[in-house]
Amino acid sequence: MRKRFNGMIAFILLALFVSACSGNNGASGNNTAAPAASTAPAGTAAPAENGQPKDGGSLIIGVQADPVILNPIYAGDRVSLTIDQALFAPLFQVNNGEKTYYLAESLTPSEDNLKYTLKLKDGLTWHDGEKLTADDVVYTINSILDEKQNSFLRANLIINEQPVKAVKVDDLTVEFQLPQVSPAFEATLVQISPIPQHIFENEADLEKSTKNAAPVGSGPFKFKEYKNGEYLTLERFDNYFGGKPHLDSVTYRVTKDANSANLALQNGELNVKYMDPQDVSTIEATNNFEILPYSEGRLAYLMFNAMSDTGALAKKEVRQAISLALSRQEMIQAAYMTEDYADPAKSFLTPDALYYTDDVTTFDNDPAKAQELLKAAGVSNLKLRFIVSSGNKAQEAVSLYVQQKLKAVGIDVELQNLDPNAYSQKFTDVNSKDYELAFAGYIMGYDPDAYQILYTTGSSSNYSRYSNTEVDKLFKQGAGEADPAKREEVYHQVQKLIAEDAPIYPVAYTKTIVAVSKNYGGLEEAVLKPVVIFEDLSKIYLK
Repeated sequence: MRKRFNGMIAFILLALFVSACSGNNGASGNNTAAPAASTAPAGTAAPAENGQPKDGGSLIIGVQADPVILNPIYAGDRVSLTIDQALFAPLFQVNNGEKTYYLAESLTPSEDNLKYTLKLKDGLTWHDGEKLTADDVVYTINSILDEKQNSFLRANLIINEQPVKAVKVDDLTVEFQLPQVSPAFEATLVQISPIPQHIFENEADLEKSTKNAAPVGSGPFKFKEYKNGEYLTLERFDNYFGGKPHLDSVTYRVTKDANSANLALQNGELNVKYMDPQDVSTIEATNNFEILPYSEGRLAYLMFNAMSDTGALAKKEVRQAISLALSRQEMIQAAYMTEDYADPAKSFLTPDALYYTDDVTTFDNDPAKAQELLKAAGVSNLKLRFIVSSGNKAQEAVSLYVQQKLKAVGIDVELQNLDPNAYSQKFTDVNSKDYELAFAGYIMGYDPDAYQILYTTGSSSNYSRYSNTEVDKLFKQGAGEADPAKREEVYHQVQKLIAEDAPIYPVAYTKTIVAVSKNYGGLEEAVLKPVVIFEDLSKIYLK
């Protein structure tokens, strides 16, 4: 899904990550070859000097799929976002309400909160040695706002139907001018990593530009090599403003099959990997890995495609009926084995979000009522298609569970297993009509305004194709409401309406589980982060 612990990152990854949209906690894979470490084999120990981390060595991270695009104004899947985190430095990040400045030196709002002054650090450079200045920040904002460039971030820079303006004051200063007060604006800036103007300024279509194949960024590691279906390698950027990274290189190895990936992890061919709950005990028993479960502010959910060519899921009564045929507790057990890694969900907001409430209508575990609703809606002999990302254990388990439970209420479910890339493409295509069900997840950050791209009519990441004009109106009202009490009332109402309409079946607020080889240090300084695993890979070192 095209989206983005503590803070203001909004994605679904997709991604998702959206795949932040991926139904499992993250990446897993098969046993393909990857480059060896530059100065020390991955998985071996190197002594520290005088108690200080020693430079050198490499880190190999298992990812489930190839990146979709290495450009931060478009990246929304978990793999692309993870790689971009090392390639492109953000302006700042937020953890536990505290800013950590990266490219930015400061961000200062005006007294009326209609202007924000951003100061960049002096001496910033891109990976090719060119200076990084205010021109790049302004160019990035204008590119996002350009409708022809089709960036999903655009919606978050439109306030009350008017764009935010980015104005260069001097080489190190940008003034953001807002059309009205927007409590969510700083959360929007967290999502934005500048792209280089000198690379892209003559490109008509930034998303399709060949320049994305060998990206020039500003992060701790720079692009070295990519072999589709196998690996992507980054090498240390010695002039990184945060200090020279300890590692020589970082390789993202494409490992699609979870069982093969777990074997590669145990054999030392991978050093970092997302874990499915089903596999934790096996990896933990080796005593070679730190097992790090942490909250991403992530919702796992069953999505209903209201615009599929069957037309059945356009009726909210049918969506409610499907929800009633299912049990959250049973689905959590199927997907995650235990509630240690998943708390039952009711709202489309996650508990870390502002104004979250679980005081909403919920449809759950009442098959008899489900059959009544289907009959009242005039629906019989319903056949649904459920798309599944192959190798994703949570999705596979949930799809089989849903198939069984819906059959009990007279609904046939056809399971369609897809390659992870094909799954991501189909899921994120808002024009896809050839499926009805998908198990996915998103991480949207703490401000509820970020969720409007998922649930307002016609939005770029409205993958359920949901539409309710009252919800549209309330999201718009909430975005510009400065009074916290009134804003809370607005978003409570939004949660109630969406819960009643059932465009999704919220399943669980999940924890992500990451295994990291005990041969690596600096993990706490690198900061565990939603979607991208680590906020700053420059801090990690081989012991």
